[in-house]
Parts: sequence; structure tokens; C-alpha cells
Amino acid sequence: MICNFIKKYSVFLFLIISNIISAQKVDTGFIKLDSVFVISRNIKILEVKNPFVINNISQQQILNKGSRTTPEAMMGVGGVFIQKTNHGGGSPFIRGLTGNQSLIMIDGIRLNNATFRYGPNQYLNTIDIFTVDKIDILKGIGAVEYGSDAMGGVINIKTKENSSKVFNKISLSNTSKFISSDMEKTNRTDIQYARNLWNFIGGISLKKYGDLKGGGNIGKQTPTGYDEINYDFKTKIKINSQSEIIYSSQNTIQKNVPIYHKIILENYKINQIDNQIHYLNYLKYKYVSNKKWISEIIINASTQRTIEQRSNQKNNSFTFRNEADTIKNIGFTSEIISKPFHNWTVNTGFDYYKDQVLSSAVETNASLNIQINKRGLYPNGALYKNSSLFNTHYLNLGRLNLIAGVRYNYLNINIKDITLGEIEVKPSAFISNFGFNFQIIKHHFLFGSITTGYRAPNIDDMGSLGIVDFRYEIPSYDLKPEKSINTEFGYKHKSNKSNFSILAFHMKLKDIIARMQVSGQVINGYNVYNKKNIESSYIYGGEIAFTYALNNHFTWSNNATYTYGQNITKNEPMRRIPPFFGQNKFTWNYQNKLIAITHEFAGKQVRLAKGDKDDNRIGILGTPAWSIFNIDAGWQLKHVNLQVNFLNLFDKAYKTHGSGVYGIGRAVNLTLQWKIL
Repeated sequence: MICNFIKKYSVFLFLIISNIISAQKVDTGFIKLDSVFVISRNIKILEVKNPFVINNISQQQILNKGSRTTPEAMMGVGGVFIQKTNHGGGSPFIRGLTGNQSLIMIDGIRLNNATFRYGPNQYLNTIDIFTVDKIDILKGIGAVEYGSDAMGGVINIKTKENSSKVFNKISLSNTSKFISSDMEKTNRTDIQYARNLWNFIGGISLKKYGDLKGGGNIGKQTPTGYDEINYDFKTKIKINSQSEIIYSSQNTIQKNVPIYHKIILENYKINQIDNQIHYLNYLKYKYVSNKKWISEIIINASTQRTIEQRSNQKNNSFTFRNEADTIKNIGFTSEIISKPFHNWTVNTGFDYYKDQVLSSAVETNASLNIQINKRGLYPNGALYKNSSLFNTHYLNLGRLNLIAGVRYNYLNINIKDITLGEIEVKPSAFISNFGFNFQIIKHHFLFGSITTGYRAPNIDDMGSLGIVDFRYEIPSYDLKPEKSINTEFGYKHKSNKSNFSILAFHMKLKDIIARMQVSGQVINGYNVYNKKNIESSYIYGGEIAFTYALNNHFTWSNNATYTYGQNITKNEPMRRIPPFFGQNKFTWNYQNKLIAITHEFAGKQVRLAKGDKDDNRIGILGTPAWSIFNIDAGWQLKHVNLQVNFLNLFDKAYKTHGSGVYGIGRAVNLTLQWKIL
């Protein structure tokens, strides 16, 4: 397998290796050790001394790329593969895992809730791209720091804060964005105001996404377009020199989001999300001192409400079905950061989240003019309580840096099902991690880690009843947490002109919750399934990335990722494993002007599980290889920023593996941002 891989991509590997050698020969002087920090649950670590490779996406990078949504901002990032079931979705695969096996955090708060489902979902797309300041992507790690679901990794999103440099003056800015062929019309208005002891930032985004135009002979994919509105604000109040509080409200409403492949491939007249709504409000308190045992205190109280309303109707059917799910969430997190010695940092904390699930359905028969109330997709009134204690340590021992930690998670799940009665389940999990980074000589570092992860069963696992993907699911109430062990080793080179990293990983997964077909049962034309802890799997792979500054204005960067997954229980490939993929990028930057040429690619994926072959988004032939080129051009003046993106220059028809829609064809994306005051 490895020999075939090397043979298949030998040219590409040669290019990478040759540039690694050239990077090593450059006399680049001293490493800028104070230039970049990475965060591990509010513990700051110098990037070069981090035992892991964490990818970062900045606000400026998002603007330069002209990203339409938060998932699309992650396209081209090493180790992250974006699947798009529909135009209103975007599900990141990290280490071959996605959905409820990867964790999404917003400002330190879990987005994952009790109904996050296995496989691709759309929830990352409910985070407004205009509110994002930075995205950190942790791969194969994060369960000790952040809890359940972080098996594939963690997508840690930090939203913008007030950047005003002048007090007592209102600052307004506006961003208008257009994509050719009426694929997008967006307007964002921000307002900022600051005084000595408090500041404020807020904004509103109005978005109209037209039908997605694919490359080649694909043309318009109708229906795929939808409308969206976002509004948000954040205020920070300085209590004294050591304390501050932050209050934030983030709100997203998406309307009439079609599920394109259902309509095209599954004989549906209507299949859409009528309303996808996410509200998040939180109040954060932060205290900072120079005390050894209480260096920082961070307390965060939050409320979230996620509303998903769906409708569907088959062709030649009189039955119209409406479904509505509402998840009400309250969260509380607290942590104390201690620094007993200058080289030892400790973080100890407690996390608590409680989800209440409200679910209903109504079927209307047009021929009989009657409505019938039905059980929703989930048990109505189900409660999901998630409590955790964690303790992490970071030791800086000069050339050797260590990270270690533990977490204990306890859950209390209460389900009152109209058909199966009252169920109470109390699963728990104990996990740990360990990582090291060792500086061999100047600029050269070895790193490695062994981390355990888990995913506690949720309401979607235990209580789903209805059509999911292309199956009919029935409830399962005897589930326990999924578990993973990830081992990783790698090498980094860091200098002023060149950065290089290469790593290999191996992940074992056991007690995986998988769907089992119920023999002989068919409902509404769909085979019937329920879920059990029945599978074991493994995933291994590697990542390589480098950035090389040719001079003060020209930069070449590259990344590539290979993932191999095998289902041991079924003796077949794991489902939805991404193909070999990556990006080449050449950037010119001079006096606030930027031009970047990007080449994104993915190999074909024909190594398929039975579930992939049965999935009409993939099929028995798998997904062909693809390769596209984009050009990003930007010009920044004092009060105006103009960005033009030329997408898919050669108008290639392509689809990322497992997606229900084709990627965008040849198009022009224009973004105009200006400060009004």
C-alpha cells in the first residue's frame, strides 16, 4: 500500500522533498520564538515548542480568499477535507472523521449538542464568516481539553472583538460581496465604539445565495440557493486592572435550504430545511493576576438554541411532512490556570452542559385534507446532561517541552419515548493525553503524542426514529461511549524564511456506534436500521506542509494529506475516507497589494465501503480525481479594501468526495470593504 502510494504521487513528493532540501540550506538566522502562540485550553504555547501541528486561519486569510462560508474558509487547509451535502452545508473531515466525531467550539463554548449526527452535517455553516477572527484546527487531539466528540479533532473558532484605537468615536464599516451568475449577493455592516473601560462591536449580515453553478457541463444546480441573515454584538467591560467581563450574542437564520441530491436522486418534489436557526448568548468573566496558584480564572455561562424545521414531499404523493427539532442548551465552564513555577502551567476546570430536545412532526394529506401529528425524529422532551472535570499540565524544560492531562466525563441521559417508555442512561469516560516536543538543534524539532478520545452516545444515536440519509432508523438505548487512541510522531523545521512539518499518525477506534440493518424490515420503501457499539476500526496517514519565502515579496506554500481507514469488524474500508488531497500556493505581496495563485487537488477515491457504494452521492464508481486553479487579488488602501477572486479558472466539473453538489464552476468573486467613519 505504501509503495503504491509513493509510486502514484512520486512527482508530487519529489517537488516537496526538493524544496525541503533547499529550505534547509538557507541561512535564516534566529527563530522568532515570540512570534506565534498556539492555545491549548487557554494555556499559551510557543508554536515551535508545541507537541502537535495546529493549523490557523486568520481573519485576513479569510478576506484574501473571499470565503463564502465558515466551512469554505477551511478548504485547502492541511489535514482538513470539506464535504458538502448541500450548498447550505459544509462538513470538515479531520483524520477521516466528521459530524459528531469532531468537535466545534465557539469562543470556548461547545456547538456540538445532543442531536449532532454521525456523518456530515451542516452546523458549522451556522457560524457567520464575517464574525470569525481566527480558526484553530486541532487534529487527532483535544478530548482532554474540550471533552466528548473530539476524536477526529477540534475546530476552535474565536470571534472578532473591538479593534478601535480611538476612544469616544463610532466606527462604521461595510462589506459588499458578489459572485457572478447571481450565486451570491451579500452585505455586511459593522459598528464599533470604545471608551476607556468598555467597548462594543456589532453587525448585521444579509446574504442571498443563488443556485450553485457547477463547472463544465454541470451548469446551474437547481434548487441549491437560500437566504440568510446574521446579527451579533459583543461588549467587553473592564472592571479593574485584573478583571473583565464579556457579553456576546450571535444569531443566524437560514431559510429554505434545499437538500439538492434528495430532489435530484431520490424522487422528492420538496426536501429542504425551511429554517435553520442558531442563537448563542454568553457571559464570560476573566481574572488575571501574578499569583502562582491563581494566575487566571475564566468563567463562562452560556445559552444556545438550535432550531431545525424540515419539510419533504415525494413526487406523485399527497403526503406532505413537516418536522421541527429545537435544542435548548445551557452551559457553564470554569477553569483556574496556575503557574507554580515559571516553566510549569496547570489548567484545572469543570464543564457542564444541559440539552433539552423538543421534537415534533406533522403529516398533511392533501387528498383527504387531514393533518396527523406524528412522533418527531427524536423523543420529545429528552434531557442530556454532560459534566466533566479536567486537569492539564504544560512543562517547558528548555529543549524539551511536555503536555499531559486527564479528563473524567459523566453523563445523565433521560428519554421519555411514547412507544418505549422512560429510559435513563448514565455512561462515563476517563481519558488522558501525553505529548512532547524536543529541539534537536537550532531550527529542528521532533514531536510526538499519545492521546485518547471518546464520543459519548447522544440523543441522535439513542432516539432517532425516521428517515436519515437513505435509511429508516429506529431507537437504541443500550449504547456506551466510542473510544479512540491516537499516536502521532513528526518533525518540524522553523526559521525566518522557511517552515516545514511532516507527521505520521495512527488511530485505533473501538466500540464505534454503527447502524445495523434490521433483517426483514422495510418502512416507506427504506431498509430499517438501529445502532449498536459493534465496530472497531483504524485510521493511519500522514501530512506534509511547507512554506518558503523566496524573498521579501514572494512565498511558496504547499500541503498534502493522505488518509487510510479500515473497518476491522466488517473487513472493508471505513466509510467516507477522504482521498489524497492538498494545495499548492504561490503568493506575491507588496505594499498592501496581494496576488495569489492556488492549486487545489484531490485524488480519486475508489476504495469504498458498502455504505459508500449504497450512498447515491458516491455510488459504486467512487469519486473521480479533480484539480482546480484559483487566483486571489487584493488591494488595500487606507479606508478601502478591494478583493477579486477568480475561481476554478479552467471551469472543471468536480465534486469533493461524498458531496451532494458539484463545486463552483468558473466564476468571479468581488468583495469591496470600506470604512464609513
